Amino acid sequence: MSIRYTPPSPQNLRDLKERLNLSGKQMADLFGLASAQQWHKYCGGSEPREMSLPMLFLAGAVVNPDATVVEVFEWCRQVGASVDMSPRDA
Repeated sequence: MSIRYTPPSPQNLRDLKERLNLSGKQMADLFGLASAQQWHKYCGGSEPREMSLPMLFLAGAVVNPDATVVEVFEWCRQVGASVDMSPRDA
């Protein structure tokens, strides 16, 4: 099985920050980044970075510590990512 992933948009990530009511530094900590400046590189600018699935999944697991793997993937989708784990020939 392969995972097809499209990351959340910079706006999705800004919306998540607002929904969680966290500072840039707190978001950086949540995503395992060194600083708020690093976090902001995912949220805009002329060439925003794309959030990797492992980073997004980690944040989802931290925010939802009692969630199952399936529930964390659903959280990733709610944030704005596209995560498709169905077999390609299905």
